[in-house]
Amino acid sequence: MSAMGDASHTLQSIDALASRPSTLTGLDLRARILATFAFIVFVVSFDRYTVLALLPFALFPVALCSLGGIPLRWVARHVLVASPFAIMLGIFNPLLDQAPHVNLLGVIVSGGWVSFTSILLRFALTVSAALVLVASAGLPAICWGLQQLGVPRVFTLQLLFLHRYAVVLTGEASRMRMAHDLRAGGGGLRLPHYASLTGHLLLRSLDRAQRIHQAMMARGFNGQLHGTNTTHWSNADSIFLVSCVSAFALARVINLPIELGQWLMTLAR
Repeated sequence: MSAMGDASHTLQSIDALASRPSTLTGLDLRARILATFAFIVFVVSFDRYTVLALLPFALFPVALCSLGGIPLRWVARHVLVASPFAIMLGIFNPLLDQAPHVNLLGVIVSGGWVSFTSILLRFALTVSAALVLVASAGLPAICWGLQQLGVPRVFTLQLLFLHRYAVVLTGEASRMRMAHDLRAGGGGLRLPHYASLTGHLLLRSLDRAQRIHQAMMARGFNGQLHGTNTTHWSNADSIFLVSCVSAFALARVINLPIELGQWLMTLAR
């Protein structure tokens, strides 16, 4: 249940970061969503053995962190928390692909290790970009922006309710764990305790969800999302989006680290 407490703290920290004004808040949310989507598409379009060409793409989440006032340590910590999924996805690549692929400082590296590194790098880039987007705007505002971009309302509503009920669920679990620790003198949870607490958590969550639904209906909820973003699309938004997509396309077509290395070697001669 302590994991639920950590999840609740994470959701609260995201909401706190999204509520702070920054340079990014002056941009239309739709421009930021489209730029992040384009970034993810370009990153995942690379070959499975690509590593060096992906490195310039790290500038995008780093720049957004700087403009949005989001600590890089916060992003890195949450990327590490989710990294086991990427590790499990590619951990068998070194065993399945043992053919020599590159000579790195006299060490022969197999294709499996190269593809595994590429998976981890692409995972870190895409997840960090998504985290920065959520932390700079907040999930409710992103749902509103997606609806403005033409995403079906059913999807945006489900995403918004998932966020709302995740907050409720983690809050209930955290309070139940605290109550158990106070009654048990700080003792650890055993397997029978987990089964009992999980059942009670489900019942309390269902009861809370019913009350929330009744309150929403009493207030006249009709399935429409009402955004709080008052910005409108401007020339700055167009410049931001076109600049981002152009930079992504350039980094996709040209291997910038290789080209830079060759240029430096030419200067050294």
